[in-house]
Amino acid sequence: MTDAAAVRSLTKELLAAHPPATTDRTDFLKARFDAGLAWVHYPVGLGGLGAPRSLQAVVDAELAAAGAPDNDPRRIGIGLGMAAPTILRFGTDEQKQRLLRPLWVGEEVWCQLFSEPGAGSDLAALGTRAVRDGDTWVVDGQKVWTSSAHVARWAILIARTDPTLPKHQGITYFVCDMTDPGVEVRPLRQITGEAEFNEVFLTGVRIPDSRRLGAVGEGWKVAQTTLMNERVSIGGSRIPREGGMIGPVARTWRERPGLRTHDLHQRLLDLWVEAEVARLAGERLRQQLVAGQPGPEGSGMKLAFARLNQEISGLEVELRGEEGLLYDDWTMRRPELVDFTGRDAGYRYLRSKGNSIEGGTSEVLLNIVAERVLGLPSEPRSDKDIAWKDLAR
Repeated sequence: MTDAAAVRSLTKELLAAHPPATTDRTDFLKARFDAGLAWVHYPVGLGGLGAPRSLQAVVDAELAAAGAPDNDPRRIGIGLGMAAPTILRFGTDEQKQRLLRPLWVGEEVWCQLFSEPGAGSDLAALGTRAVRDGDTWVVDGQKVWTSSAHVARWAILIARTDPTLPKHQGITYFVCDMTDPGVEVRPLRQITGEAEFNEVFLTGVRIPDSRRLGAVGEGWKVAQTTLMNERVSIGGSRIPREGGMIGPVARTWRERPGLRTHDLHQRLLDLWVEAEVARLAGERLRQQLVAGQPGPEGSGMKLAFARLNQEISGLEVELRGEEGLLYDDWTMRRPELVDFTGRDAGYRYLRSKGNSIEGGTSEVLLNIVAERVLGLPSEPRSDKDIAWKDLAR
């Protein structure tokens, strides 16, 4: 049985054999993966020890104290938070062996080809087609709002393989090589001036059947694993007290007393308490994950994350007054990741507007919480049993 003492001993052995100060960063991360200390709750041979998820904190603390490098989790968040859990649950042994190690180490970046211009909130209405041709699938369609597509090697992709079935059926889940012929990535300029999102055009892209995840026609079932993990990774990440958006506002309040008013003080107190409640709820959610797959609770966390980010960033702009409106970085940059806290207040205010859309719109998440958490009646869905090809578009 693996316990904290055993995990701590394995971590010390890793540090002794591969001293962080003298070991190449990538080599250290590969050695950590091979030692089962990447994500300890994964199976042996896939970066884990088959141990309780809670023991990961023991590993992380030992490595941080020794100055060991991490795998830059924000840069590869889509791979870690969405692709990896899906591959682990639905992938073949060959897929797991090929994909998980370079994903965790950060050698291969992932993106998510789900949303489409006509199928965002109603994702099951997607129209990208995949037609089987022997041992390959030929994919044609368009995806949109794809973070990191411009730097990604791999993508998780859902496409319609049988248009004669209702929209939640006849969908199949694939792993797409973003370097394959027929994949075109175009930047989408955002309100912040940068282009972290993309639109992706797929024209005659040939995907081997060996890169299919799950059974043909069960892509919606596979996608639910991805979506639930996505909402946990967005809204339930581990942060310290006064981490995230509330931190810069609280620092400004303490350092610049001349900006204070009674009204702003009361609003800051209310939001500070809400941010702390959300942080602690996230800790509880991660404890629940030890028992199995994430559930609808992740949707509630993502809802709170979006609302709090928008309200806190708005308060920060008001607190700073005219200075809060300043935002001078309008260059067309192509960032690999989003930095919510390392930029100025104007950036945070603008970028937080997307939080209620990405990872599932707040309206869709409210429905999930209402139906699956509160047990309220389902919203009427007249198109649920109609063949996709017969739906009005």
